[in-house]
Amino acid sequence: MPSNDDRTTSAVLADLGRRLEAHRLERNLTQVELGKRAGVGRSTVQKIEGGQTVQTLSLFKILRALELLEAVDASIPERVELPVMELDRLRQRRQRARQRANAAGIDDEPEEVWTWGDEQ
Repeated sequence: MPSNDDRTTSAVLADLGRRLEAHRLERNLTQVELGKRAGVGRSTVQKIEGGQTVQTLSLFKILRALELLEAVDASIPERVELPVMELDRLRQRRQRARQRANAAGIDDEPEEVWTWGDEQ
């Protein structure tokens, strides 16, 4: 499936159904045989291959029976890193050691007062 998919949910389900049917046929399984291996009825296999909705549990049983469950697991990352998260992380970077020492009241160097240089 393409990234940033703008297809309708129905189109995605239909595509998923066609793919699952192809995997079933590659394994030379009938819908009844796949249903038995997955622990679901033939009608559930028919529904999913036809692009209809089924319970998530049934989908995962079918994926497991077709040895495709690992592919689903791999397609959903543990954690998503968004650019906004990186900005937040950069903002929270720790201070330099000298600044932390001064913040703690330890004055190892007197701070110079910065000026523009045009004061009289």
